[in-house]
Amino acid sequence: MRTATLKEIKEELKLLTQKQLIEICLRLAKQKKENKELLTYLLEYPAIEHVFIRSVKEEIDSNFSQINKSSFYYIKKSIRKNLSLTKKYIRYSKKPETEAELLLYFCEKFNSFKPSLKKSVSMRNLYDRQYHAILKAVSKLHEDLQYDYTEMLKEL
Repeated sequence: MRTATLKEIKEELKLLTQKQLIEICLRLAKQKKENKELLTYLLEYPAIEHVFIRSVKEEIDSNFSQINKSSFYYIKKSIRKNLSLTKKYIRYSKKPETEAELLLYFCEKFNSFKPSLKKSVSMRNLYDRQYHAILKAVSKLHEDLQYDYTEMLKEL
């Protein structure tokens, strides 16, 4: 089966009725958890982005507190999983403010994590990549916000 391009899908969706669109959305939501999460974000959070950010921060906190510290392997695996989850939520939002805020929060939690992860080369590289991602996201913001986020970055 050939996969249609986004342009073709868009044209087909224009031809459908509202009832048919609802059926398609529900069917997509039943297929994958990620589809359901994205639909939830699109329907509930765009107008109240600060609530979305707060809920993601709470999830990051929860994940950091549940990290198994018995082995460095488990710590690294959990940190990567937490970052992956954070990036997924950033993809849902597609807003540079949200990206900068969530990545800054992740890096703060990373820095305050005990035992320190800075001795590991792979963890240090992971942190550096996120730092550069924050810089890139901040560069897309308004000048006033850039200043605020740059000050927060200096603290890191």
